[in-house]
This record gives sequence, C-alpha cells and structure tokens, in this order.
Amino acid sequence: MNRRLLLAALPILAIAACSRGGAPSNGNTLTVAATAVPHAEILESVKPALAKQGIDLQIRVFNDYVQPNLQVDQKQIDVNYFETKPYLDSFNAARGTHLVPYAGIHVEPLGGYSRKWKTIAALPAGATVAIPNEPSNGGRALLLLQKAGLIRLKNPADPLATLGDIASNPRKLQFKELEAATLPRVLDQVDLAMINTNYALDAKLNPVRDALVIEDAKSPYVNFVVGRSGEEKDPRVVKLIAALQSPATRAFIETHYKGAVLPAF
Repeated sequence: MNRRLLLAALPILAIAACSRGGAPSNGNTLTVAATAVPHAEILESVKPALAKQGIDLQIRVFNDYVQPNLQVDQKQIDVNYFETKPYLDSFNAARGTHLVPYAGIHVEPLGGYSRKWKTIAALPAGATVAIPNEPSNGGRALLLLQKAGLIRLKNPADPLATLGDIASNPRKLQFKELEAATLPRVLDQVDLAMINTNYALDAKLNPVRDALVIEDAKSPYVNFVVGRSGEEKDPRVVKLIAALQSPATRAFIETHYKGAVLPAF
C-alpha cells in the first residue's frame, strides 16, 4: 500500500503550479489546490461570489493526487479540493500527514470504459482490465467490478481491497495497475479501464453515456475540501465552503455535468 503511494509520487505532474506551490496565502487571499475537472471548474464558478465577500480565490491546478496533499501539509497551499476520505486516510497513513476533511462537496462516480466492447457482458475471458495504482481508488475499482459480477472479493465491503484480496475471478481477468491520470490514454490498449470521473471528463468521455459500469448516487466516495487540523474555522475557508455548498453551486453542478458529477450536500 505504502509502496504504491511512494511510486505515485515520483512524477511531479503539476499543470499550473510550480513544484514549490508558492508561498501560503495571506490576508484575504485563499489558495486552493485542485485537479482540473471538475474541481477547478467548480471553484471558478464560486470566484465571483467570494470576490464580493473580499476573498481572492487563487486556484492552483494539478493532475496528480500526491502534490495537492503534500503542499497543503507543508503550508505551501491553504486547502485542497480533489479527494475522497478513503484516499485521504490512506495518504495520511502512508505519509505520516495529519490532514482532515472539512466539508463534502460532490461525488464523481467511478466508471469502467472500453473502446473494444459495448457491454460488460461482452468482456471476454482473459480480458485486460486497467485500474488505478493507489489503494483507495484501486479498491474502489475492485468494488465496482465485484458489483458488476466480474470478480468476488474476500471482504466484499473493503474499500482498500487489493488484487491479492480477489477470492474469485471466473473470467480470469488480467489486471494492470497504472497511475490514475494515465488511464484514459490506455483505452486502446486494454479491454476495460476503471477511470475516475475527473479524468474521464478531461478526456472528453461522457460517464453517463460511455461507461459500461458506473457507481450510482449512493457512492460513499464524496470529494472533500481538505486542510490542516485546527484551521477549518479560518473565515476564508468558512466562506469558501459556504459558497461551494450553496444552491447556486448545486445548480451549476447539475446543469454543467448532467449527472456525471453529483452534489453531495
């Protein structure tokens, strides 16, 4: 588990943030680390409302799942908005960090995609399935494959299940564990790829239309605003969360993503 997170940290893939992440914000400036879709888009939608309250929201976009946590922990960035609690828990355990979830904002249903097959039933024996290579999303992918009837896990409810926890694999599926951000790029090379919705949307996939199997609205994998323990009452953070959990943001999510992203408040 720890080894996977360490390996995932090797490529620093920040898109619009330097490796240092910049100095922590002061005064009425609030820095937020986010992945591009949908997190940065949702943050952009609340910038005008926050500006009216005197908050200068600065969004720093990353395309990996490691640096946003490290830079918040190192006080280079104030908060982040990109992750689920199971991922945060596994990250804290592996890295010795103590970040905490502040508020749940939305759910991005993870889905299974294919360019070779039209349905899960058509997936052949020995098919190659690509899943994320870190514990929380890898376990999440295995739970969804179990729900689809493709595998059976030793503990059917374990959110951090690994390939070693597969008790039954009747179709003899072959698994590839890859960095989450790369999964859309290997669709032509595998039979099925289990892709997080933020990366699916970024690759112009439509989760509602294109996914062969997908989590439903009851998914426990809510995306949180995350920060350092004891700083959740910072007035800037309180205003950010209020804006993200507002009726206007709910309407933005429902209208803009049409079911591919679901409000969790």
